[in-house]
Amino acid sequence: MLFLPNYDSLIACCVDFIQKWVKSRMENVLLFTAILVMLELFEVYMQRADTLYGVMEKLYVWYSKSIFAFFLIHPAFYFTLFVVIVTDVLNIYMILLLAIKIFDLFYKIELIKKIFIQQNVPSELAAMLEWKIPQWFFLMGVGLYPPLLFYALMG
Repeated sequence: MLFLPNYDSLIACCVDFIQKWVKSRMENVLLFTAILVMLELFEVYMQRADTLYGVMEKLYVWYSKSIFAFFLIHPAFYFTLFVVIVTDVLNIYMILLLAIKIFDLFYKIELIKKIFIQQNVPSELAAMLEWKIPQWFFLMGVGLYPPLLFYALMG
């Protein structure tokens, strides 16, 4: 007879652990916010370049390996989904945070397709791709997403 583990008790144990872990709310709000800051800094490091074309080129390297590799270099998005599931918070701040993150991911994918796969770049976009990007521009995500997460979890 084949032994099958009791997944119900395993799931109940995991849910119980997560619920106990989430009880200290303020500590978790600060912890989640700090983790998001670190993940955003990782994304800044992975995507930083002098021009928009340079950013797209770095992202295309991951996209050309696999769409899953492309998504894996955006860990802040997955962490945000994890926070939504664990905390059961889905207020306007969290929806705004998720919407901006989803828009950002799919806009990058569309730009990659337009530039590298279809190789059909309008002249206006070609000019934008060569603009110099200031270094502080990449830190906008660090300045935007963690405060939104903080407000979402405090609300």
